[in-house]
Amino acid sequence: MTEVVALRPVRRWIRRAQASHRDRGDMLGTVYTALFSIAVLAVMAKDALTAVFSPLVPDLSGAGALASAAACAGLLFLALRRLGPVTVSRPATYFLLTAPVSRRKLLGPSLRAAAFGAALAGGAAAFGILGNAVADGSALLLAVGALSGVLLTLLASAAQARPRLASLTDTVARVAIAGGLAALVAETTGWTPPAFAGWPTASVLVPLTGALTVLVTAGFLLGVRDLARTPSAEVMESARTTGTLADSVYGMEPSFLSEMLERRYWARRRLRSARLPRRLPPLTGQDLLLAKRRPARLMWIAATTALPLLLISAPRWVLVIALLAGTVIAARTTTATVKTDAGNPVLLRTLGLNSRQVLLQRFWVPSALGVVWATVALALLQLAGALPPGHWWPLGVALGPIGAAAAVRAARTGFVRNDLIPIDTPMGSVPTGPVLYAFAGLDLLLLALPTVLRLVQGDPATASSIVLQVAVAVIGVQAYLTWTSDPGRVELSPR
Repeated sequence: MTEVVALRPVRRWIRRAQASHRDRGDMLGTVYTALFSIAVLAVMAKDALTAVFSPLVPDLSGAGALASAAACAGLLFLALRRLGPVTVSRPATYFLLTAPVSRRKLLGPSLRAAAFGAALAGGAAAFGILGNAVADGSALLLAVGALSGVLLTLLASAAQARPRLASLTDTVARVAIAGGLAALVAETTGWTPPAFAGWPTASVLVPLTGALTVLVTAGFLLGVRDLARTPSAEVMESARTTGTLADSVYGMEPSFLSEMLERRYWARRRLRSARLPRRLPPLTGQDLLLAKRRPARLMWIAATTALPLLLISAPRWVLVIALLAGTVIAARTTTATVKTDAGNPVLLRTLGLNSRQVLLQRFWVPSALGVVWATVALALLQLAGALPPGHWWPLGVALGPIGAAAAVRAARTGFVRNDLIPIDTPMGSVPTGPVLYAFAGLDLLLLALPTVLRLVQGDPATASSIVLQVAVAVIGVQAYLTWTSDPGRVELSPR
């Protein structure tokens, strides 16, 4: 039988070996920079955070608060499932995961860190929900939210070691998100929720909080005891996820994370050979087949057409941003192929296609998805009376291609350029490469300026304004596809 080695001396030796080439103040400087950046952003967004967490006029009913809590719990659980929650660093997966050390002591710190983060997230969600609703006993309800976050962490840890439980809990979390958002949308559009019995009083919350604390403590002890059952494959998968996320943040390269998500999705699918539609161009048929093989994503995109209804009472410019963002997100369903073509044009050379032909063929499916999403979203907003007078839904025919062009341009951008000269500001230097990467594609949204101005100013939609917007969209998108491509070259990277 293999003798178990003490873990603490091994970790102490690894820390000394890792820190031998570093300055002692590097870690403190990194922590100080992160905390200072968070504080500066919090001060800059003080008004927005106040409006979100504690508006002057709370407008959330009791049923809406419960729906919000269900949606937040589902989102938090799915986030924990994607990150682990039981994980280790990538070097530890190579040197310590297979070493004769205690698995509980090795994986315990990640469980404690995840529980602490989930407790903060649960408390923040409870604070935001209570700030938008009138409730008594707020301090105790905040404690209930934090303890619920810890319980979700323990449930996610148990699901990580049990595939059947993972499938069940993931389904329940998705249903909770969909049901909560549906209830919020229905209430926003005029649905009268059932009578709410009222918030529990302090005499009920005190024993409830105590019982929940005992349950969390017992569950945490059982969860630590159960850590040894976590399969190594799941721990390694979580380590790759958290490591890629850290690389994306540290290197300011979001493409690392998006590429990992794409590869993970297709690696878990069992696909059968299928012929492309003969009446469509080959790349358009490939995009159509790609969209058909992602039915869950198409269903979520269809469901998100109702989410702008939640912003009826928000400022009009917030609603405009939501419409444009939703159109671009819907169009990005199949733009991963554009990123692949831009990085490795071997398929294009094999098919004998030039860059202009490729862009035209890759543009049709994202444009159709954008048109459908924008048309349905505008129609729902018009039926709810959230838009100025006039027929707004035909503008989806113009907004869809604009969103598709923005999505295609963002997919062609490539990696973030960190070799550009930073910009000096009174708050310090700002790296130029990530800024340019973040705004890649957003410049094409200026083509929707006629519609944006009418919505913000509250002007009605007229036939002339619709024709003007369609003309601007057609001319602008055609100009982008023509000027950024060349019949004499294959590469899709932007000039």
